[in-house]
Amino acid sequence: MSDAYDATRPKPHLDAAVSLPDLFRRVAALRGTAPAVRDEGRTLSYQELDLLSDRLAAKLRQEGIRTGDRVGLILHRSAEIPISILGALKAGAAYVPLDPTYPAERLRYLIEDAGLTIVIGESDRIASAGLTEVRVVSPDTDGEELPPLPPIGLDGSELAYILYTSGSTGVPKGCMIAHHSMLELLRSAVSVFDVDGDDRITLFHPYIFDLSVSEFWLAMAVGATSVVVPLKMAQSASDFLELLRREGVTLASQVPTSLRALAYAYEEAARPRLALRYILVGGEAVELDVIAAFLDGYNGVPPTVVNVYGPTEATCYATCHALTRADFEGLVRTPIGKALPHLVVEVRDEALELVPDGEVGELVIAGPAVAVGYLGRPELTAERFVVLDTPAGPLRYYRTGDLARRLPDGSFEYLGRNDQQVKVRGVRVELGEVEAFLRAHDLVKDAAATVVTTAAGAQFLVACVVPAEETEEKPQALLRRHMLDSVPAHMVPDRYRIVPELPLTASGKVDRRALQELAATRPARRP
Repeated sequence: MSDAYDATRPKPHLDAAVSLPDLFRRVAALRGTAPAVRDEGRTLSYQELDLLSDRLAAKLRQEGIRTGDRVGLILHRSAEIPISILGALKAGAAYVPLDPTYPAERLRYLIEDAGLTIVIGESDRIASAGLTEVRVVSPDTDGEELPPLPPIGLDGSELAYILYTSGSTGVPKGCMIAHHSMLELLRSAVSVFDVDGDDRITLFHPYIFDLSVSEFWLAMAVGATSVVVPLKMAQSASDFLELLRREGVTLASQVPTSLRALAYAYEEAARPRLALRYILVGGEAVELDVIAAFLDGYNGVPPTVVNVYGPTEATCYATCHALTRADFEGLVRTPIGKALPHLVVEVRDEALELVPDGEVGELVIAGPAVAVGYLGRPELTAERFVVLDTPAGPLRYYRTGDLARRLPDGSFEYLGRNDQQVKVRGVRVELGEVEAFLRAHDLVKDAAATVVTTAAGAQFLVACVVPAEETEEKPQALLRRHMLDSVPAHMVPDRYRIVPELPLTASGKVDRRALQELAATRPARRP
């Protein structure tokens, strides 16, 4: 992997493509019968995936979908997801992924907010949510008479997808991404990752999250095989490890929480031989100690672990950094590297002025991969997407809300979210730093910290700790002594809650709201 753009690497199909369907057709024509998708033993070639998605696109056009419309997807993990994504895009529509496990009220909100009238997927799930006005189209087109659909002309400015992200008010917001933004990411990605048609890339993340978008399209862009990870395997590190071995996966994408579980499973399975060449890790602050131990004990040539950073609003990721021994032994806790070639990444203060290297500020991102904005939320779009004057002229930036500092070599250190920097009894505390020191203890398998405020207004810093297997029955006193020896007094948790596991979101990140509820409840007294 290189941190610099490699203009000499041949990628004519990517350079020439003007939309995602255009890119896929160009690659499919080159790859033909080569495997495009693997799904629990089922293989679809590029030729088959092209044909099936063409037929679904024709079906959608028959149903009245036109260029610029939006189509919902409500599907469980399977090859139907790639087919449906491509089918919607080939019909000229933007796709809106919906989680079939969402409560009916949440589904109704998302479908109404996105203005969806057609959804690809399961009619029973839509009916049970009471959405009788929404038409459901099956992704299966076997036996249907469908006329050939000529390619629909797109210029790249059209929306490709809308992903709903959590809002600070609790109301999800739809982030709109155009075709050209994804193409720009892919052009940068293939210039820094040495991947080609021989690679096998996992489709691990839920399709409602942006890491799944980059996983799928990186595979399609280079003619590789996209390996669907069934939900039950994604939730079991040992099963996922077996899939990596069995399928000969060469690139896997993980969040730090799932990578930690995979590292434990790898040790427990006596370090089986794997074909991994890359592990991409993103979505949360990277855990250098976990990665260092995993690579040190790797059986064979260890994979390159690349820390990627970026919000949905910047099309998946904006910076990347291949972790090395210098990172594991250095003082920078979360190195996220330099901006990808198509983006400008800077650190600015509250007045949106550039800050000197080494000072902490908010990361802001500009360039062609910055989102169009939030669907139907003009005020929020204007608040988060701002135009600033620069020596190169006005640039439109996305304000990430992430704290960082720029290092002397031009790379960045991630320092957490604005909203993870809390005040406890008037003193500012970075929760990620507290968590890092907790995890450093041998008694701790995982940990997360939060602040609990009582009805009387008293504040307590609470650590929720998942103990290691060989742990004393009551490790709280030992953990408190460890923290007193490691950090300033204001960062030492007031309470230690021993839990079997941390609450996670569907994307594998720590669920901060559920964590706070867990920390606020007193454990039941033992009889």
